[in-house]
Amino acid sequence: MRISPGTGNEPSHVLFRNATVLDPAGGELVPDQTILVEGERIVEVGGADVNARDARVFDLRGKTLMPGLIDAHVHVTAVTADLSAMAEWSPYYVAARAGDVLRGMLERGFTTVRDAAGADYGIAMAVEEGYLDGPRIVFGGKALTQTGGHGDLRARGRTALDGNYCCPSIGTVCDGVPEVRRVVRDEIRRGAHHIKLMLSGGVASPTDRVDSTQFAEEEIRAAVEEAEAAQRYVLGHAYTSRAINRGLQCGVRCIEHGNLMDESSIPLFLAHHAFYVPTLVTYSALAEHGRESGLPEASHRKVFDVLDAGLHALELAFQGGLSIAFGTDLLGAMHVHQLREFTIRAQVQPALEIIRSATTVAARLLRLEGLVGVIQPGAFADLLVVDGNPLADISLLTDPIRHLKLIMKAGQVFRESLAA
Repeated sequence: MRISPGTGNEPSHVLFRNATVLDPAGGELVPDQTILVEGERIVEVGGADVNARDARVFDLRGKTLMPGLIDAHVHVTAVTADLSAMAEWSPYYVAARAGDVLRGMLERGFTTVRDAAGADYGIAMAVEEGYLDGPRIVFGGKALTQTGGHGDLRARGRTALDGNYCCPSIGTVCDGVPEVRRVVRDEIRRGAHHIKLMLSGGVASPTDRVDSTQFAEEEIRAAVEEAEAAQRYVLGHAYTSRAINRGLQCGVRCIEHGNLMDESSIPLFLAHHAFYVPTLVTYSALAEHGRESGLPEASHRKVFDVLDAGLHALELAFQGGLSIAFGTDLLGAMHVHQLREFTIRAQVQPALEIIRSATTVAARLLRLEGLVGVIQPGAFADLLVVDGNPLADISLLTDPIRHLKLIMKAGQVFRESLAA
């Protein structure tokens, strides 16, 4: 069903009674709570005295109420793993297929996502205005890449580069400080909430090495300077500590992936108050399903350069006390594996820390503290009703059909199987 602003016949308030509220910040379950939602916001959290006339009431006795999940690294327009081919497709066709990707994310309990390259203001508006079902999209437009870098999807034999912004490529090529400044300014003009730089090679790109470094330091600093001037920040795609450390020293606020990271990066993360977003599930999914999802053979071979190292990097980051946000980075048909990230991380992190990574930590990264990832007055009414206690059993979040009894985004009930 489509989430719409409403027909005027819906109750103006929603009341949740007898709720056990999962508080990620406090790391506890708070029993016997009543939560009042008005419009798209939570307006009151308290005891049994909370009331509202003409409210739709849900009795949550025996259930857990928790904030909606946040995925801080998605590509909602990556409707195939063959990103080079997709760059040639019609943007209308890509947007239509992205509707299925977005709907699936919301059905899995993700009410906010940060798009890490590809989405623009148009698809974010389509979701916000109710034309597409999906989580709230915090977008950054196209990622910046150097010639031959991770976002340059041309084959070796191709010279022509179509710079038309409407082409559904995830990246835009820029070389040299003046060009980097211009492209960052243009993304900000288009409404970008953040800027992404390809600081190293990657799996899905056809011509680079995973262990390469990309962009000169003066180019990285120029992007950071332009982003900070507009009260935005830079996130960096990087695998090795050589690439990670260059980015952190130049002011990059958040590092994505980092599978090949070593101990040298930990003090730099802490010194610069930077965030880390591992995306472990995408590598297992690419190894198992990449070929059938369109991943070219050359890219499939590169998956194994980083597959087994990711858990070690997560362990280094967790033991080092880094701010670790939840991310998945899935492509094409592999988006259905989004919740497996919980299972993989559970090999290293306790349930509470994983839940924090997908709520309070991700909210800080997105600069949406107090608005998402929490249940408190003034926050968006992004709420999940779970049959059971996720702090005791994180696997409850990996089976939404069985265990998610209600999904609400911005006060709109998307799906529910509770008696009202």
